Amino acid sequence: MRIVFATAELSPIATVGGLAAAAAGLVRELRIQGHQVDLLLPDYGGVELVDERISTLEVPSWVGPARVRSGRHAVVGDIHLIAVAGIERSHPYLRPDGEGWPDNTERFLGFSRAVAAFVEANRPDVVHVNDWHTATTLAALDGSIPSVLSLHNLAYQGTAAADWIPKIGPRGLHYEWWGGLNPLTGAIALADRIIAVSPNYSREIRTPEGGFGIDEALGFRGDAVVGILNGIDTEIWDPATDPLLVSTFSALDLTGREANRRALSERMGFASDHVPLATVVTRLTEQKGIDLLLPIIPVLAEVPVRLAVLGSGDASLSAQLHAAARSHPESFAFVEGYDEALSHQMFAGADMFVMPSRFEPCGLTQMQAMRYGAIPVVTAVGGLVDTVIDLDLDPRQGTGVVANAADPVAVMAALFRLARRITDTRRRERIQRRIMSIDWSWAEPARKYVTIYRDLVTTD
Repeated sequence: MRIVFATAELSPIATVGGLAAAAAGLVRELRIQGHQVDLLLPDYGGVELVDERISTLEVPSWVGPARVRSGRHAVVGDIHLIAVAGIERSHPYLRPDGEGWPDNTERFLGFSRAVAAFVEANRPDVVHVNDWHTATTLAALDGSIPSVLSLHNLAYQGTAAADWIPKIGPRGLHYEWWGGLNPLTGAIALADRIIAVSPNYSREIRTPEGGFGIDEALGFRGDAVVGILNGIDTEIWDPATDPLLVSTFSALDLTGREANRRALSERMGFASDHVPLATVVTRLTEQKGIDLLLPIIPVLAEVPVRLAVLGSGDASLSAQLHAAARSHPESFAFVEGYDEALSHQMFAGADMFVMPSRFEPCGLTQMQAMRYGAIPVVTAVGGLVDTVIDLDLDPRQGTGVVANAADPVAVMAALFRLARRITDTRRRERIQRRIMSIDWSWAEPARKYVTIYRDLVTTD
């Protein structure tokens, strides 16, 4: 089967959020399973390809010249990098000062129009677009090629002025939304299938509370909206072979895990004893709920629990976390920034992993943490519901603890429940072996996508 797969992010070329890892993981697995995937990404610049070929696409004049660099990337393999007016930037979305590029709308509407031209020129079996950045691709297609829209985060919709509607393609009127253009609502109306990145998220987004204003548009599509849980790269995230760890270990032999715990405690300035150690690896945004931890920090020593946070983002949150670390160095530490090696070490050295999200379409870090034996404490939202079974509800199959609300009291209660439970070493290790044995790979999710592709092609 031949699939055109268009995305604004792709790890490791252009990584901002979970979209990058999800796109890379799914495409890689689809290719492993024998399918031809034409992978389309904006040409942000600076990407070297082997056996590079350059071609052009027929696009409207407002898009500007559209050029395609095709070749082989050292990590992701075969790829097509599409350049349109203004798409080449140092960051996909943000200026160096952290503000969005003022022409983001034009950049990605132009990219989507070029994607449509590529699809028309190559006529794949299925076209698969992701989030708002590629959603207007379907406006320029006639619907004869089956289409799939993946929703990774409904909070970002790329709305624009109504004067864009006639420009984006013959089916542009489907994108009219409250007097303007909404890339997602149009693609939701036109795509043959809409796939949310977890089953629970597919339900949440069809409610007023979780639909970010477009729940009715999703509700109109009925059974066309489904949820498929993302996977993770189980080769990168493998404690048995991870070169970034002090000592490797596995579900069959946890011996090496203690060395990672000692090393992490030392790096964070904590005593190396039996007090439960919790970590957080995250972006500092309102979505991730890191502010919910701030009222908890002063009482951590009483539980007792030690907590270390690694993350970057909101300057105000960062300042508050730094202040908390200075005030409570015996029980709280904060490392600002993005540090790939340290993130691996914080999964491998922690007893618990905390993810207090206000909403979470799928979540990847809770799966990565479980792969390394860090038992999750999460809120009952999105993909966290699909990946974490509360130990109090099912002691034999439980994989973590679920807070019943996204607020400091509920998160603190969940943290305390888990800390109390894992004081028994044998019980803790049983849970760790259980969660480390779960298959979080892309193999099964990719098979589910292929089933959908085949159904669309068969019924077309």
